[in-house]
Amino acid sequence: MNYERAAMLIIDMQNAFIEEESPLCIKGAKPTIPACAKALETARERGIPVFYIKRQYREDGSDVEITRRKVWENGKPLAPGSTGPLSEEFSAELTPKDGDYVIVKPRWSAFFGTELDIMLRGLDVNTVILTGTTTPNCVRTTCYDANSLNYNVVILEDCTSSMTEEIQKANIEDMERMGAVILQSTDW
Repeated sequence: MNYERAAMLIIDMQNAFIEEESPLCIKGAKPTIPACAKALETARERGIPVFYIKRQYREDGSDVEITRRKVWENGKPLAPGSTGPLSEEFSAELTPKDGDYVIVKPRWSAFFGTELDIMLRGLDVNTVILTGTTTPNCVRTTCYDANSLNYNVVILEDCTSSMTEEIQKANIEDMERMGAVILQSTDW
């Protein structure tokens, strides 16, 4: 596969989704950090633009989706400037560097309500490489939106995560049937 017109998206690899103390923790997320870090290194070596996609809620909670309202009210995870296990911060191994892009998304998909599509088109990107958490929610909705917007989609399976192996497998298989290319980080 030709990656000359690709961009890597690192979706929601923030402390609130990877730290066990957080009520938003995805059990499979933390173990994917080494593979994500290696894939990130490969992307940077190849000159592939890197987009950090993150969830961040307004201080007043007015943009928290209904399904997370009760969790948010109990500790305000992903609040602006938050630190610690409930924070919006990326894991230390996956910290953005100068030249990387950071996109705040208001919902599951990295495309919904963001400038991501405009930025990718401005960079002449036609392929998105998806990593991050969670596979059935944010990775999957981003995959389907990317496909709807006519991007080629590559999923680095070992760089994505779900609450269970069964959920992970079912969602990866569905995205592959839709047309996404499924690879391991060592294969690309």
